[in-house]
Amino acid sequence: MKKESHTTIHDIARALNISGSTVSRALNDNSRISDKTKKAVRDMARQLGYQPNALASNLRTSCTNTIGVIIPRISRYFFSSAITGIEELARTRGYNVIICQSNDQEAREADCVQTLFASRVDGVISSIAINTENFEHYKTFTDRNIPLVFFDRVCDELETSQVVVDDFKGGFIAAEHLISKGCKRIAHIGGPQHLNIYINRLQGYLKALRKHNFEIEEELIIESLLTREDGKACAKKLLDSPRRPDAIFAANDISALSIILYAKEIGLRIPEDLAVVGFSNEPFSEYVSPSLTTIEQSGFDVGTKATELLLDIITNKSGNHQETIVLPVKLIERESSNR
Repeated sequence: MKKESHTTIHDIARALNISGSTVSRALNDNSRISDKTKKAVRDMARQLGYQPNALASNLRTSCTNTIGVIIPRISRYFFSSAITGIEELARTRGYNVIICQSNDQEAREADCVQTLFASRVDGVISSIAINTENFEHYKTFTDRNIPLVFFDRVCDELETSQVVVDDFKGGFIAAEHLISKGCKRIAHIGGPQHLNIYINRLQGYLKALRKHNFEIEEELIIESLLTREDGKACAKKLLDSPRRPDAIFAANDISALSIILYAKEIGLRIPEDLAVVGFSNEPFSEYVSPSLTTIEQSGFDVGTKATELLLDIITNKSGNHQETIVLPVKLIERESSNR
């Protein structure tokens, strides 16, 4: 008996001296086939090393049971956690997952779109690259009614569903926390203001300041790409100023870490001279010294909810529609703001 990966139902049929159609029905648990024949077919299939051609079967039904995922950077804890949530739910529902990484570049993101389209995915979950300002490439999906769900960094220009965390509330509770600690000049290092998550974090920060009658000082608000290098440059600009702030709320933990490192480099004490709050609750935030106060968002929950939403759209054959799900955030208080 041959044991090859290219074993077909016809090989099984010849071995058992039955028709190929009988083998096919037996493998698909057809009620017209006796249990004795089904067992004989399945035993022979295992013996010959038969693997069903899922792609050919799915193409006949215009369904590949595969979803695509586009993320900015797999190295970021939030996105790797989101992937875990996506994969766990997708696989329990019988779907495979293809993951593409844009590296926060618009051109590479457009390539990811084409790769997933060519792979005939049934739907796509995506978080926009930090540099993406033109969303035309996503119309490859929307124009063909291929379900598309955005998460975290979303696109309002296309009528698609979204899963986000409450970024506005996160910005608000971060700033209000610093106010409650007695901080008087609170700076904000934000992300690119063409992306909703960073707009909302800034607006939450501003609302907290206005609520407590703080003056809004434009020089204390800096837009950044939120990398380690940008975080240090922003920290240097703020902390080398003659009127430096006594607190900084950073729109991600990476920038917050850069602030802490630069502050220590120039001899500032944290939190006595400078209180710092980040956003995301990256694993390192608990172990950096001093440990980082941050806003926790669950990437796993976001990924799970985005997958649930996408699979419901696919299953119901409703195509693209618009629904926004907002998940909660919470403050994790640690040493960097504990005055």
